[in-house]
Amino acid sequence: MSVQRYCFALLLAGLFSSLPAHAALFEDDEARKAILDLRGRIQQGDDAQRLRIEQLLAQIQEQATQFAPLRRSLLDLNGQIETLSRDIAKLVGQNEQLARDLSETQRKLNDQNQALDARLKPLEPQKVTLDGRDFQVQSEERRLYEAAMAMVRQGDFNEAATALTNFSLRFPASGYTDSVRFWLGNALYAKRDYKEAISTFRAFVLANPDHPRAAEGLLALANCQIELKDAKAARRSLEDLIKAYPATEAAQAGKERLRGLGTAK
Repeated sequence: MSVQRYCFALLLAGLFSSLPAHAALFEDDEARKAILDLRGRIQQGDDAQRLRIEQLLAQIQEQATQFAPLRRSLLDLNGQIETLSRDIAKLVGQNEQLARDLSETQRKLNDQNQALDARLKPLEPQKVTLDGRDFQVQSEERRLYEAAMAMVRQGDFNEAATALTNFSLRFPASGYTDSVRFWLGNALYAKRDYKEAISTFRAFVLANPDHPRAAEGLLALANCQIELKDAKAARRSLEDLIKAYPATEAAQAGKERLRGLGTAK
């Protein structure tokens, strides 16, 4: 029941309850007319209210129709956001895996580089300082030289002479060449191969007269000549030694040797 109908009912109830028993003062047709008139006004109010409600419903429906595409767009956008979120989560996982793979690859590469460096390092040129000179040598070159010198120190002069000769043939331009000649001459002298020793010492001195052991080489050369009883050649070598390297211990030893030769021809 509407508000207007409810009010109308209360009005009628009050009207009839207030009438005395002698309500006959009013005519029936006037009462009916008043009731009909009131009912008409109430009906008009109901119709106006119903029309307003219908207009409001129409407006709501129109607005709902207008916002329907926006709602669909929002739903679509929400779906896209969820899809993107899943894709991003997947990409994050892939990136983390790639980072782990890259780290492992770098570790393996570093291990391989270290292993390669360890294999190549012996092959790289090495700096050597010998008899006041600095030069570069290969690892195999250094190994063979040191092996030959170990034979010299051990007194194995036959093997030392062979090793030093082979070294000279294999590395003719080596920085060790002067030292090899000097010690080869000594090994040949020790094994009493004086002629070869003389040839070796002479080549050593001529090739590098400023070598720290050049004076010793001349003295050894004279000793080989003395062993061969070639006093004249020995005297000449000793005189060259004293003249070229007067302040050396070899020159002092050469003077004594020279006095020992006397006037031998």
